[in-house]
Amino acid sequence: MFRCWGPHWGWVPCAPTPWLLLSLLVCSAPFGLQGEETRQVSMEVISGWPNPQNLLHIRAVGSNSTLHYVWSSLGPPAVVLVATNTTQSVLRVNWSLLLSPDPAGALMVLPKNSIQFSSALIFTRLLEFDSTNASEGAQPPGKPYPPYSLAKFSWNNITNSLDLATLSAVFQGRPVDDPTGAFANGSLTFKVQAFSRSGRPTQPPRLLHTADVCQLEVALVGASPRGNHSLFGLEVATLGQGPDCPSVNERNSIDDEYAPAVFQLNQLLWGSSPSGFMQWRPVAFSEEERARESALPCQASTLHSTLASSLPHSPIVQGFFGSQNNFCAFNLTFGAPTGPGYWDQYYLCWSMLLGMGFPPVDVFSPLVLGIMAVALGAPGLMFLGGGLFLLLRHRRHSEYQSIN
Repeated sequence: MFRCWGPHWGWVPCAPTPWLLLSLLVCSAPFGLQGEETRQVSMEVISGWPNPQNLLHIRAVGSNSTLHYVWSSLGPPAVVLVATNTTQSVLRVNWSLLLSPDPAGALMVLPKNSIQFSSALIFTRLLEFDSTNASEGAQPPGKPYPPYSLAKFSWNNITNSLDLATLSAVFQGRPVDDPTGAFANGSLTFKVQAFSRSGRPTQPPRLLHTADVCQLEVALVGASPRGNHSLFGLEVATLGQGPDCPSVNERNSIDDEYAPAVFQLNQLLWGSSPSGFMQWRPVAFSEEERARESALPCQASTLHSTLASSLPHSPIVQGFFGSQNNFCAFNLTFGAPTGPGYWDQYYLCWSMLLGMGFPPVDVFSPLVLGIMAVALGAPGLMFLGGGLFLLLRHRRHSEYQSIN
């Protein structure tokens, strides 16, 4: 196993054992090739009727499949993800039905028989806790304040933030009703970005992405907390797989180059792979210039079943899946009672990947491969060299020496 010292969540020195490193290298190399496929990616804002609506469609076409991501801030921010086994699948939207009280059937991916996988995520509430007297690692991390319902936020027109060069768009929102003025100078943003090939972002946590994923970056900026040591979090809901919830697991990452001290990776998996996944490192940041000094722990609660009636209504989720669904929910909380915290800069940022197929798998950097080659090869070379030296020395002394 990995040997780690310090808190399990974040920036601490961790060192895998040599034999685990070697076995991970051998076992993970083939799977690391799964994210090498490139896709033809398009991003468009689908115009609503009668007024512009925030409906963002990402379509990623591969050699024999198409992935669809449909993001929207109708109701709470949500995404529907659909994988098909054809390059010809298309999204159809019935706006009059989508904006009605019963939007079932308003969102379709055609042909229906090409759909191989589908699910959804809903970001339902922004949570806030008073951590003044909370103990380290407690759940919840303090006394909860009344949560902000993201279904009651007013969101910008994402057409103005659409950037086709970087395949990104930003949903920026504030509460419609803000009697305390907490968001007078603040906002909550959801930045969505798609990719046509594998790579990494320029800023931590620099998660490895492929053409099969899109990235979501959530940022809370400038909002006034209701306490001196407020911790924030997100409530996230997803569709259950039949009577069961998707699985959430923690795995040790071998990414030594881009996240040299966060060797943990969390994953939510819908069904058995390849299907769909949500992937994130358990770390957030309290400064725009992300560094170890501003790293915050990110803790995820247990995924549990919940009633649809307890969640805000999402038109796109109901429009695609209908109203008879099982939901599961969990909370993500950022920070600890002892700093750093949101209160330092009034800034909080966390990012994750959402994808279909096989989750990206980190591989060793050239530096570590070189170190491993030296560490494992040097003893063998020394042993071989020593053996040859003794053999040659023995042969030299065993030869017949003539006497003059």
